[in-house]
Amino acid sequence: MRIYVSAKPNSKENKVEKISEDHFRVYVSEPPVKGRANYAIIRLLSEYFAVPPGGVRIFRGHLTREKIIDIFL
Repeated sequence: MRIYVSAKPNSKENKVEKISEDHFRVYVSEPPVKGRANYAIIRLLSEYFAVPPGGVRIFRGHLTREKIIDIFL
C-alpha cells in the first residue's frame, strides 16, 4: 500500500491525521535532524497501521516534508 504523507516535525504531540484514503498528515515531536523525524514518522505509522517498523519504508522524500511511504501489510 502506498500513501502520501505531509510531515510536521517539531510538533507538540505525536499524531496521525487522515486527510483522505491515501493522504495523511503526521505530526512528530522530533526535529528534522539526522533522520530523527523520519524514524519517528516510521515508528508512528507502524503503530497506526499495526505493522512492525520494518513494514514501513520511505519511498520518496527523505529530505522533504512531502513523502511517499510504502506500507507492507
